[in-house]
Amino acid sequence: MIRLKRAYEEPSPTDGFRVLVERLCPRGVRKEALKLDLWLKEIAPSAELRRWFHHDREKWAEFQKRYRSELSDKQDLLALLRERISEGTVTFVYASADETCNSARVLKGYLDEK
Repeated sequence: MIRLKRAYEEPSPTDGFRVLVERLCPRGVRKEALKLDLWLKEIAPSAELRRWFHHDREKWAEFQKRYRSELSDKQDLLALLRERISEGTVTFVYASADETCNSARVLKGYLDEK
């Protein structure tokens, strides 16, 4: 099972294996406070894609398409995540204030479909 949780929410024992799926550490949060099991920077959208999207909801559909294309080239990282998911709950920790339109949600959807 995959869960999503903002980096600014308190970690919980029910989170299971916690993975930060951001290229950059969330602002205003110490890395130790995140209680991460893994920081998978490379699974996050490229810096170019992140800058292009800039949380503009009008670009959301195109962002999803472009990020999924990037994900298709990261099969080794996706396999690592699939292995962890098969072992139990995995929580993708993300920084975005937008709980609906964010890269963690796209990543979860991508893995759920495969």
